Amino acid sequence: METTMGTVSPHSGPQAGRGSNQSWSKEALATLILAWPLILTNLVELALTTTNLALMREIGPLATAAVTLANNLFFFFAICGLGVVTAVTPLVASSLGARDSAPDDIRRTMQQGLWAAAIVSFPGLVCLLNGEAILLLLRQDPTIAREAAHYLHGLAWSLPAFIGYIALRSTAAAMGKPRAALWAALGAIIINAVLAWGLTFGHLGLPELGSPGAGIATGIATWAMFLLLAASLAFLPKFRRYRLFHRFGQPDFERLGRIFRLGIPIAVTLLFEVAVFNTAAILMGMLGETDLAAHGIAIQIASVSFMVPLGLGQAATVRVGMAYGARDRLAATRSGWTAYAMGVGFMASMAVLMLTAPHLLIAGFIDLSNPANQVVVERAALFLVFAGLFQIVDGAQVVASGMLRGLHDTTAPMLIAGFGYWVAGLPLGVLLAFHFGFGGSGIWLGLVSGLAVVAVLMTSRWMMRDRLKMAH
Repeated sequence: METTMGTVSPHSGPQAGRGSNQSWSKEALATLILAWPLILTNLVELALTTTNLALMREIGPLATAAVTLANNLFFFFAICGLGVVTAVTPLVASSLGARDSAPDDIRRTMQQGLWAAAIVSFPGLVCLLNGEAILLLLRQDPTIAREAAHYLHGLAWSLPAFIGYIALRSTAAAMGKPRAALWAALGAIIINAVLAWGLTFGHLGLPELGSPGAGIATGIATWAMFLLLAASLAFLPKFRRYRLFHRFGQPDFERLGRIFRLGIPIAVTLLFEVAVFNTAAILMGMLGETDLAAHGIAIQIASVSFMVPLGLGQAATVRVGMAYGARDRLAATRSGWTAYAMGVGFMASMAVLMLTAPHLLIAGFIDLSNPANQVVVERAALFLVFAGLFQIVDGAQVVASGMLRGLHDTTAPMLIAGFGYWVAGLPLGVLLAFHFGFGGSGIWLGLVSGLAVVAVLMTSRWMMRDRLKMAH
């Protein structure tokens, strides 16, 4: 049914009315309660492969380089699948908002999300199991590519479980119960750390496998994470009435199609962003080892702070999606702007910290007292100035993107991301770095410009929401 956000359905129900009457302060509290487990879950999920990388430093540079390369290849396919099944969040949220047949709708959406996870993970799994050939096609060092392939033979099998976990996490988050996903992820971190330590170095009576052992450990831990969350959704009292796994084999091709229609643009949007940052790292490598090392430190600091607005954007998808399902325009407006203000406000505080105390942040990644590191430290401090500048626009774009997903609006944000990152941002960075002699600072100015364009266009798209016609 074609409608606008300004049209109120006769089936809006009492939930819509409660949304309209809710104060801004209560909306902020509801958003924060939903967002903080999502923020922690994002950080915990990132820690799975980060733990493996930390262990490789005990083996040597070859293992570290191989695991870094393999992790990057893995995350390319993981992001493709993650983006598709993330569509489960707005679909479940809007079903809850509409209230009509919500339990059955939620069950069918989650189940088709798992089928979508299986579909999108299969080609990725095949590619990862042939990772050495792919890395050689990308002109990587043959020795590193071979070592990376050994690690990938274990890690690759975690891909279906990881994407399936995201589908389940999206369901739980949309239902306003994200803590189950957080506990499952924390359990996986413990399992991965113990098994990776044991299988890498031969502790706990386990065979000493080196870097491939860490890949196997992450595969086991990820499947444990998926199964723990699945068990929670199946048996915990707060989920049991939805009977989420009842009649699992029954197909729903129309709903599966909706997931792919919403999810493919989300996946492409994420790939646009990830690819531009990966390209920036490659360009930094062309400028020299010092620029690359400093860039790695600055971007890692920025990535950690990014987890907060990312979680707020995920919460915005749920809150806006529920209001969208209830046809409550005022509640959607309040939910969106509340998350937006919180995300931008946090990133503004991080910008102040980066601009005023860069060495405090850098100290966590490099020894400041070592004279040999002085040039890298100074360059990283310079790059943190640019990172501070893009904090606000980075927070704005990711939260605005989440707000638009709540309205089931994903194609326009995909086009905005493609234009902002690859037309307005990266070419400017290349021009400044290599033609005008700005070096690494030019690359960062390009990133700032691209993020600013995306933030402005995403926010403008949200401000036009009353004029958007979207199928529901």
